Amino acid sequence: MTTPQPIGGPDVRAKPVPPPADRVVPGPGQESVWDYPRPPRVEPVLERVRVVVDGVTIADSERALRVLETAGAPVYYFPLADVRLDLLQPSGHGSVCEWKGDAIYHSIAVPARIIKNAGWSYPDPKSGYEAIRDHLAFYVWRVDEAWVGDERATPQPGRFYGGWVTSRVVGPFKGGPGTFGW
Repeated sequence: MTTPQPIGGPDVRAKPVPPPADRVVPGPGQESVWDYPRPPRVEPVLERVRVVVDGVTIADSERALRVLETAGAPVYYFPLADVRLDLLQPSGHGSVCEWKGDAIYHSIAVPARIIKNAGWSYPDPKSGYEAIRDHLAFYVWRVDEAWVGDERATPQPGRFYGGWVTSRVVGPFKGGPGTFGW
């Protein structure tokens, strides 16, 4: 597998966070979230990623991007062209990221249910993050299935961050108890 190259944005580290004493050493084919940069880096995903709810594929892409930030699992951003926009509704919720800017949230509406704030996007991202404009990310813990290649992802701890944890990423991850200062 080739190494993805960063897309836009500075490749510098700001506000470094020292790794915890219980940092996991990555094995062959693994990455440590403690080797990810701060500010975050955007890079292309070299495998297929998917999101499924109630057996319906909501997003499916071989052109996704991922955002990598110190101590966080990768967050996957799908091009809008690879998302079932007919199953999304604006939720009215928003948030702010110091690096990427103002996010808007989207709910998933399938016949059996509505999942509030299941995903988010940055319609006008800050400088250095323009690559994620016209892309949408999903919380793993809000959808039924999130896939990276042939592996089903699990959510980053804490239900705040949108990271997708797979066997190829080791932590510990921010979001769980005792990680507020990371």
